[in-house]
Amino acid sequence: MTAGGGEAPRAAVLTVSSSRAGGSGEPDESGERLAEFARALGAEVVARELVPDERERIEARLRAWADEERCDLVLTTGGTGLSPSDVTPEATRAVLHREAAGIAEAMRAASRDHTPHWMLSRGMAGTRGATLIVNFPGNPKAIAEAGEPLAATLPHALALLRGGR
Repeated sequence: MTAGGGEAPRAAVLTVSSSRAGGSGEPDESGERLAEFARALGAEVVARELVPDERERIEARLRAWADEERCDLVLTTGGTGLSPSDVTPEATRAVLHREAAGIAEAMRAASRDHTPHWMLSRGMAGTRGATLIVNFPGNPKAIAEAGEPLAATLPHALALLRGGR
């Protein structure tokens, strides 16, 4: 897939996990699954990072990838639940210029068949300039489940953000 400009979209993956960022020793399976998802869309994954559940650090990374690195797509995993430390949606909302509520709604709807807790996900999506930012759940299995309905739509969204039709 090319997003309207001929070259593969540039994607970045942010894993939000205080335990992993603190060196829990567990591999970042969710981040890897999200990177695979981005590559399956035809994107080139140009950056991956792991940060703790700290709003300021999440916001800084999202801004840098959108504004400085000019990534077309930024995918996050983790920090979207109801725990007091889950601040990814608040950090994302703070950096977005426009929300794309339908993307988050589609992800929650797709999760409905897989977990009775689907409605507790607070993930969101939207744009900052020409960058699409999408919050995924932190569970590695949920990446494919929530991402399934997006696979056909995200390439079109990226093309629109690049000025395509």
